[in-house]
Amino acid sequence: MAKFAVIGLGKFGLNVATNLYENGAEVIAIDNNQILVDEISGRVSVAINMNSTDERALKLNRIQDMDAVILAIGNSIEVSVLTAVILKKLGVSNIYAKVDSKIHGRILELLGIQNIIFPEEQIARQLANSLLSSSVLEYIDLSSGHSIVELIVPEKWVGSTLQQLALPTEKGVNIIAIKYTSLNVSEEGDNILERRINDMPGANDIVHEGDVLVLIGPKSRINDLINETAQKG
Repeated sequence: MAKFAVIGLGKFGLNVATNLYENGAEVIAIDNNQILVDEISGRVSVAINMNSTDERALKLNRIQDMDAVILAIGNSIEVSVLTAVILKKLGVSNIYAKVDSKIHGRILELLGIQNIIFPEEQIARQLANSLLSSSVLEYIDLSSGHSIVELIVPEKWVGSTLQQLALPTEKGVNIIAIKYTSLNVSEEGDNILERRINDMPGANDIVHEGDVLVLIGPKSRINDLINETAQKG
């Protein structure tokens, strides 16, 4: 089971923590505000009232053993930065940091935090891309200069194999998963539509109408592909 820690339980941190837990992950939620800790209690594996700049407390709670730590402290740059320093010192290599300003983000980048999240910018960019193309369901920028997008299969791609689409060679974009709908029958004999994920798509896999491709590539290549396949709503 994947293990995560979320430090900072404002709206962003609370939503990340509860969504991870609802999807089967082990989640430790941390904040120094008891009201916020009480609010999330029972909706994550463990909720702890803790000062995130307390190195000993973080170590005792095995923060260094997490698969990733989400640093969701946005209202205090000082606390966020000091917490990041301690996490790095404890050997946490996979840190996702939510920031509210370019300066905040730049400081964390200088500390070696590679995964910087600007929620407002992400929402604005996703809205813009959704308005430009009704095929775009999700759009996420990575601090590496790459982007991840969920794209409804364009009509002209339906029936093609991934090899025929040749997105890596032709567009510079890689397919990392295919989301599709499967029709199953319940024990009572009812038809049930289930959303499934093929997270290891092969060259001979065929894309069908209604499938959603999860793509990753340089931001410019992703944007070019969106523009090329745009389906205006």
